[in-house]
Amino acid sequence: MRKLARWLSAAVSVAVLASVALASWVYSRSEAYLHSFERPLPFTLEIPDDDASRARGEHLVRTRGCGGCHGDDLGGQLMWGYAVPPNLPKLAREISAADFEAALRHGIDHTGRAMRDMPSYNFLRLRDGDVADIIAWLRAAPLVQHDLPKASLPWSIRWDLAFDRDVAIAAILPKVPPMKLAGEDSPVARGEYLAMTTCNECHGLTLHADSPFGDEAAPSLIVIAGYDEAAFTRLMRTGKALGDRELPMMSGVARGRFVHFTDTEVSDLYAYLKHTMVAGR
Repeated sequence: MRKLARWLSAAVSVAVLASVALASWVYSRSEAYLHSFERPLPFTLEIPDDDASRARGEHLVRTRGCGGCHGDDLGGQLMWGYAVPPNLPKLAREISAADFEAALRHGIDHTGRAMRDMPSYNFLRLRDGDVADIIAWLRAAPLVQHDLPKASLPWSIRWDLAFDRDVAIAAILPKVPPMKLAGEDSPVARGEYLAMTTCNECHGLTLHADSPFGDEAAPSLIVIAGYDEAAFTRLMRTGKALGDRELPMMSGVARGRFVHFTDTEVSDLYAYLKHTMVAGR
């Protein structure tokens, strides 16, 4: 019995040491991966200090849906039981514009660590001036204070990162297509900018349901073929689809974000989707 007890004790000790070693390796490997991405070149555009720029920044924050993750008051919140999108007005005041831009457009936080859940692929094509206006507004926005928990990564996610079964957002960014009409000023070109900094969050990197998260994609925006401009405008303003239908995600998003688009923006977006997604140009 004593030999068996010693054997069992030794086996348990070996199992514990192996588990600790594996956990240490998974943690170290996942952290090494998250720190493996290069920081972008520093953002050097001067942050404006005028009411027009701040108003543009607020418009961008509202229409691009920052409140969806950071809370209606942008003060941060707990999501999915582990992610903690931070207090944006507070963060914008505490870190440099270069660090803020690296997180917004490149998925690298101010410590140099890649983020897993920040949808930077949706903001990668934001113009420098718009990024500066966003920072300008956030630095002037009302400050709220929430008692937020510390963000963490569940072990299941660390495991997948360690074994290359998951990726940080920074790894997705090279797949974001360039804008074809950048630099032009036409309804279709302006609509492309709106689509590639708004719609691709849910409808995929090319708007054809090619979400980086697989089955979570909303449908291809070729569905716009069934909408005339009046029906599309109604969808964007009220969330009501054809047949007066409520859509699982789009209806709420439209009423929370897209209702803030101007009439010209809605018209431009429709022009782009009809021109490119439907006509295939």
